[in-house]
Amino acid sequence: MRLMSVGCRHGAARALQPIPLCRLSISSCTQSSRDVSNVNLTVEEEEAARLIKNSLSKARKWSVQDLIQCLGADCSGIRLTGNIVDTLLFKFGDDWKSALGFFQWAQSRDDYRHTAYACNRMVDLLGKMRQIDQMWELLSDMHGRGLVTVETVAKSIRRLAGARRWKDVVLLFDKLEDMGLERNTETMNVLLDVLCKERKIEVAREVFAVLSPHIPPDAYTFNIFVHGWCSIRRIDEAMWTIEEMKRRGFPPSVITYTTVLEAYCKQRNFRRVYEVLDSMGSQGCHPNVITYTMIMTSLAKCERFEEALSVSHRMKSSGCKPDTLFYNSLINLLGKSGHLFEASQVFRVEMPMNGVSHNLATYNTMISIFCYYGRDDDALNVLKEMEAQSCKPDIQSYRPLLRLFLSRRGQADTVRHLLSELTSKHNLGLDLDTYTLLIHGLCRVGDTEWAYQLFDEMVSSEIAPRSKTCVMLLDEAQRTNMETYVERIGNYMSSFGISV
Repeated sequence: MRLMSVGCRHGAARALQPIPLCRLSISSCTQSSRDVSNVNLTVEEEEAARLIKNSLSKARKWSVQDLIQCLGADCSGIRLTGNIVDTLLFKFGDDWKSALGFFQWAQSRDDYRHTAYACNRMVDLLGKMRQIDQMWELLSDMHGRGLVTVETVAKSIRRLAGARRWKDVVLLFDKLEDMGLERNTETMNVLLDVLCKERKIEVAREVFAVLSPHIPPDAYTFNIFVHGWCSIRRIDEAMWTIEEMKRRGFPPSVITYTTVLEAYCKQRNFRRVYEVLDSMGSQGCHPNVITYTMIMTSLAKCERFEEALSVSHRMKSSGCKPDTLFYNSLINLLGKSGHLFEASQVFRVEMPMNGVSHNLATYNTMISIFCYYGRDDDALNVLKEMEAQSCKPDIQSYRPLLRLFLSRRGQADTVRHLLSELTSKHNLGLDLDTYTLLIHGLCRVGDTEWAYQLFDEMVSSEIAPRSKTCVMLLDEAQRTNMETYVERIGNYMSSFGISV
């Protein structure tokens, strides 16, 4: 049951480094699927992390070995914890050299043992940054220490596939038993999933043909192929996979069919969408709220509003319970199709009545709709309401309001008030889209002086203006003989190669 013949036919790569054949203790590491983005460090841990970062910053351009020596000299008295190491590895981002030096230094400490998160994070980072030889050295070392898990192998396979080292992908799977892991349904699915996500579905089918006589597939195996075929728009093959799934005794789930429905929606083939929906019902596999929301949203994008509304009625009549995402889509659909009163009723009455809470996107959608119809008072009331409900606005909450008031002359004070709220009250920064909206809107109403100030602020914040913004401001400055800004904007355009 070896796969090397499959791998060799689809692109060779340098052979793997030999891996020691000691047996693995799969349970010797804690689970790695932890969220370290919001770990609260103690005061002592914060200070330790600060000292480590300072030490690494002095030696950032050195080799990994130099980084290890520097840490050994500066930080030998620090008491390491899993929280410190995991948090720093997360915060290193793509700086693989600092991460690897720190990882190896921590590993050399007698009073510390890496968590599974740290090991898998390091393998994943090295693979992501195409440091494949370093990744293999680390994997071999982890193997010897009994730290390799199925998750480690999954991350390694994904990164090898991303580097298009197909021979290595297949060889790693062939060596699983040598590494103390089973070649079973779970690990086969990992391999097939990676190949399908890399759009190598034909290779995955060949692999499956070799493995399936020895490793039993499960429903997830076939869902992987259904998703893979749909991702490359070969929906007929996805439907044949569903038939194969049935023959093997695995009833397709709502997830299986929703994947196919989404593919048909992307093709705007709504005739097939309705056929599949009817087929699901006849098989007792009823669509869920995610299915209906996806179809309704797809129809709305095609401006088939009444048809989209009929899908929402079909969902409700089927007894499927709506959720917040469904209502957000429905409010947006009703607003765009001219049913402002109904959209407001859903927001004000139906959602509370059904116990479905508003989220940030709900409020933003409602604000956007009111602004679309010029109902500024209603939009501002929604903004106040979300603040009263402890739902902090974001930049998307303010952008429709800014657009509305910028379209009206004499509303500069209102725009300034909104910007003050945005930046001072909610500590939000302006992004490229918002700066562009403001500058273009101000130029349209003749407030060019303020537009120039925002341009300067934007550039000083290292946000590069779009070329159309530069051209428009340059034309305006030339028209009004603002020589200072003609020169300033012209110099900026020249430095970034923007032509008039």
